[in-house]
Amino acid sequence: MCGITGWANLDSRTPPAAGAEDLLHAMCNRMVHRGPDGEGLLVSTGVALGMRRLAIIDLITGDQPTFNEDKSVAVILNGEIYNYRELRRRLEQRGHSFRSESDTEVLPHLYEEHGAAMLEHLNGMFAFALWDAKHKRLLLARDRFGEKPLYWGVFENTLLFASEPKVLLAHPAVESSLNLQALRQYLSFDYVPAPLSIYEGINKLPAAHTLTLEDGEIKTAPYWRLCYETKQPVPSEADAAEHLRELLADSVRMRLVSDVPLGVLLSGGVDSSAVTALAVLASSEPVKTFSISFAESSFDESQYARAVAKFLGTDHHEERLSANLAANLVGEIGSWMDEPFSDPSLVPTYLLSRFTRKHVTVALGGDGGDELFAGYPMYSGHRWAEIYGRIPRLVRSGMIEPLIGLLPVKTKNLSLDYKASRFVAGTKYDPVARHHVWFGSFTPEEQQALLTPEVLQGTDGDIYGDARRMLLECESSNVVEQMQSLDTRLYLAEDILTKVDRASMAVSLEVRAPFLDPRVAEFAASLPASYKLHGSKTKYILKRAVSDLLPPFVARRGKKGFGVPVAKWLKENLRPLARDLLSPERVRRAGVFNSDYVTKLQDEHERGVANHRKLLWTLLMFELWHESFVETPRRIETSVASRN
Repeated sequence: MCGITGWANLDSRTPPAAGAEDLLHAMCNRMVHRGPDGEGLLVSTGVALGMRRLAIIDLITGDQPTFNEDKSVAVILNGEIYNYRELRRRLEQRGHSFRSESDTEVLPHLYEEHGAAMLEHLNGMFAFALWDAKHKRLLLARDRFGEKPLYWGVFENTLLFASEPKVLLAHPAVESSLNLQALRQYLSFDYVPAPLSIYEGINKLPAAHTLTLEDGEIKTAPYWRLCYETKQPVPSEADAAEHLRELLADSVRMRLVSDVPLGVLLSGGVDSSAVTALAVLASSEPVKTFSISFAESSFDESQYARAVAKFLGTDHHEERLSANLAANLVGEIGSWMDEPFSDPSLVPTYLLSRFTRKHVTVALGGDGGDELFAGYPMYSGHRWAEIYGRIPRLVRSGMIEPLIGLLPVKTKNLSLDYKASRFVAGTKYDPVARHHVWFGSFTPEEQQALLTPEVLQGTDGDIYGDARRMLLECESSNVVEQMQSLDTRLYLAEDILTKVDRASMAVSLEVRAPFLDPRVAEFAASLPASYKLHGSKTKYILKRAVSDLLPPFVARRGKKGFGVPVAKWLKENLRPLARDLLSPERVRRAGVFNSDYVTKLQDEHERGVANHRKLLWTLLMFELWHESFVETPRRIETSVASRN
């Protein structure tokens, strides 16, 4: 696991500028947290490659950049290639020779054999940069699901790239300015979907895409997409469950390869419990498992993690925390999360990563299970929305919705008043907008009230346009599978995996996701929708596949999530911070939000007449980012140094 950065001149004949190596070193210094074990630099005509290394495989000779035999192809990699041993055997049979035992070294040789089609052969999580000196060609690539990030932009006739935006901001040609269209996306989705980033001029390379620079021309292209066409003949439920278990077991086995201590992140839900159970079967040593617990009962699921750990006989580690401690970390988020990100589970994910890193360097997690096997309640929600839509409008608007408005406002995790009001809000839209209103924060109407006229006039109000275009690419006409397809490309890539990457790499922990093995994902997508959402039973085929490995309560549990008491924090612990960052003076000075509307949200939430936790948290996370990276960007240097 590493962080990568560098540049390539649009004119590949450009010699290195004076101080190029020092500049590359300064950019690498911005991501020491991603790789505390070493640095690798290459500066040559037309190109510069830099990386920071977190040593996982081949601790002695696995330094980067890595090369082919004549050093005409150089590669830097962030991530892991899980099938590297199989690839290496094939390449050696083709006459290639290797200098190390690292997974990275298969990439230059694989490129020699297949060119950009090498991506079809990789099973892993990765973002890499490859320089072909003979053809003066730069190839950037990101893994199928977007487990590893990659940002890029063109500044002063130079293509710059990096694992994190703050690294690009170390280059003197890059300025930190707000992309207003990306802001609108953030307010809707809680994150900025690729290819935009929150910074003007900086792009994200989308998951499963390549970028090629050659002869001054930049091209981006997809190389893979998950297909939701049901495979014929359809396997029986028993056969599907058995094959799924075999695929998952092999995926877990591959992800247990490590030359440093390894464990599993265990919540007690079906996804992490399944990964843990299969790790126990594949390991010759006791498996270490990790969880955190909170004093607040509605946010705590540690009892389930402990029960699963006891059932499986793992070496379980748990850290008990107070929500107050977690709240105290919120003010730090803006200094290291260099794009605004409003999923509150970032906080406990960071705390769990920090605790886990005290014991191991690599951890397996259950990410991807909800998207692949229809685990979110929103999937059933679409069916209920269709039923709700058949109720006469007068009954809905005159009776049901006013009654929902009378429900007591609670601060508990997923309280009834919050779920009911959010459900009703989403039913006013088409399925794509409805789905993201349920997941996200500000509806299009709420953005009209929140944003200043200047921002509204200067941006595109068709916020869900790209998502609707993605929906047209899905082969299935089933609304559940359509939403799964969107969630895999948007929510999973840009929220879940971004959260895990940033939180874990902030403490130099590598997290691996066995569910995101392409063989597992492709098989899941090929099954009928009823195998995943079976009536009201979520993750039906997954639960059947692992039922005999786990305690019975695991399959019966509903979706809980990794929550924190945001609604309560905004009234108590975080009130001074929120009132400061969202004060009318600061809001008016920035010229982006309507200060009266923001104050109204705060007042209503604090008085308990409405639960605006999601809206206020989204605004607070934006202001924390804005303060650190736009208003006072020099704080970046201080924050990076303080964590290293």
